[in-house]
Amino acid sequence: MVLIFAFSNERDQEKFEYLYQKYKSLMLHKAYGILRDYGLAEDAVSEAYIRIYKNLHKIDDPSSNSSIAFVVTIVKNVSLTMLSKEKRMPVEEYDEDRPDSFDLEESVLAAVSSQQIYEIMDQLGEELRGVFMLRYAYDYSLKEVGTLLNISENNAAVRLHRAKKKLAQILSEKGYS
Repeated sequence: MVLIFAFSNERDQEKFEYLYQKYKSLMLHKAYGILRDYGLAEDAVSEAYIRIYKNLHKIDDPSSNSSIAFVVTIVKNVSLTMLSKEKRMPVEEYDEDRPDSFDLEESVLAAVSSQQIYEIMDQLGEELRGVFMLRYAYDYSLKEVGTLLNISENNAAVRLHRAKKKLAQILSEKGYS
């Protein structure tokens, strides 16, 4: 299937091409990790790029950590939707089976609104937020996080520790235990 996108300007086209070239392998890896079927994973990535195109205005810097999180979130959501439609494996099973997972939804979402979560995550800063999201929201190992962010595995671990510590401080200040 060939898709032709009509970009409003050259900057948007360059941004989209950068996102495609830089993150297509990462997105395919994430989709395959969920779907366990290469063909379905490719379909999920294609659908994800259509959604990215429709939301391109939300991306300022395509090389930022928030952009990585954005594209991975989209492909993850598309993959999970496909998975539930295929009834290959219930979505709940996938979430529960993740090793060493920090279930942000379970521990914080019950007491905090979506807007509050965005505000809290913004307080982490891009450097810490990117590592935290890649590790816990997308279930990448510290080695993979380091590779994605072009930092050492030890540096990724240090940033993750700092992110957890700062999140605990922020939540404590806001009255969440």
